[in-house]
Amino acid sequence: MAPESLLQHYDSAALWPAAPSTDPAYTLAVAYQDALALRSLRLARGEKACGFKLGFTNRSIWPIYGVYAPIWGTVYDSTLQWCEGEGRLSGGSLCQPRIEPEIVFGMRHTPAPEATLEDLFDAIEWLAPGFELVQTHLPNWKFKAPDAVADGGLHGRLVVGQRLPLRSFAANAAELIQRLAASSVRLVCAGQQQLHGQGSLVLDSPLQALHHFVAELHACPGAPPLRPGDVVTTGTWTDALPVQAGQTWRAEFDSPIPSLQLQVD
Repeated sequence: MAPESLLQHYDSAALWPAAPSTDPAYTLAVAYQDALALRSLRLARGEKACGFKLGFTNRSIWPIYGVYAPIWGTVYDSTLQWCEGEGRLSGGSLCQPRIEPEIVFGMRHTPAPEATLEDLFDAIEWLAPGFELVQTHLPNWKFKAPDAVADGGLHGRLVVGQRLPLRSFAANAAELIQRLAASSVRLVCAGQQQLHGQGSLVLDSPLQALHHFVAELHACPGAPPLRPGDVVTTGTWTDALPVQAGQTWRAEFDSPIPSLQLQVD
């Protein structure tokens, strides 16, 4: 499927007629080049790249979706929303949207491709709770990894909550890894807990997910580097659940990570 067709389906929230992965030659490498071509089309029409989303960093959901390694995609100014604890957005422009509670990092500077965990800690300015609304243009959430990559990494919208200065949360990389790994989140809808997750599910801790991503980004031909001011959402702490208009979702992280609430219209 040509990048122009991918963009048309994104804009119309219409299902694809077929999965690109039905062609045995459609590998992850090919899919990333299509995703970068789609990115170029979106930038050319005036959207701005604001960072990246990481997907499938939670190993517990790999068997559910049949994707057994992390992927990544681009976050845009048109898909990013900031809030201070309570957000509101429409899911109507997305295709089969689902919601994920995540930890988002804000970058202070560009890390080197061979950055250590401590180097990455130094490169981060803040962390925040986030909700990602993910989507797929294939029926019933059935796809292979190359399809998910070509589909913008399944990214639909990203809501970023109250930002905590990183050094108020942890003094170094080891402490950040340990504190996030030990933290948990309760995913609540209509006042009822739907799922419970742990930071350790995200490649053992979100900083380690970021470390994996930096190496993968550098290894992808034509991929842009992380930039100062970019956001990186590091992957869901629970399975992704379908969302509907009228629902109110809440991610209740362990203190001191703030909670985040989202009204879906």
